[in-house]
Amino acid sequence: MHELLYKVFDEYAERYDSWYRKNPILFECEARVIRQLKLHGKGLSVGVGTGTLDSQAPVDVGIDPSVNMLRFAATYGIKLVRAVGEYLPFKDETFDFTLMTATMCFLKSPEKAIWEIRRVLRRHGEIAICIVPRNSRWGEKYMEKAKKGHIFYKHAHFYTLGEVKQLLKKCFFRVIAVKSALSYSPHDKPRIEEPLKDPEGKGFVCIKAVKI
Repeated sequence: MHELLYKVFDEYAERYDSWYRKNPILFECEARVIRQLKLHGKGLSVGVGTGTLDSQAPVDVGIDPSVNMLRFAATYGIKLVRAVGEYLPFKDETFDFTLMTATMCFLKSPEKAIWEIRRVLRRHGEIAICIVPRNSRWGEKYMEKAKKGHIFYKHAHFYTLGEVKQLLKKCFFRVIAVKSALSYSPHDKPRIEEPLKDPEGKGFVCIKAVKI
């Protein structure tokens, strides 16, 4: 994440966090997916943001480069550190799991971040990456907003599920579960739905993998 983007998230932290309050049904769908990942042990959130979504997992520590985002996250009782995903300020094999929610699309080097995550994970530790797939209707909507200069999305690079799986494999992780939500389009009336196993076409997808 480059310096300009830090400043954007610092300046618009309140706007970012307000999305969850304005879209409670979408938030609940995504929260259910994260909770069903059943992450456990000592956890690290990479790109914790305001903490609203990542607090749905038993995260102990959260990192983010944005000071104002961290101020919001402080309300969730998470130990917070100002840092970027590509350079994690932790010793080797410190955590049992890591969580990245809507973070990968903003990273300067996702591969470097995943190698760093691998380093700080204990033996058989787990990584969970949640994305809005580029080839979903939600991804297409956000990319269209990016073209129109959306304050956040214009800085994002969205990925497909296949690309994330390939990157995890390259960094010596084995995928053990995929959970998803938002089977409907951004133009449909939001509705609560339980996490789905088939990620095809879904707007929110979480990939859980184990360190090998």
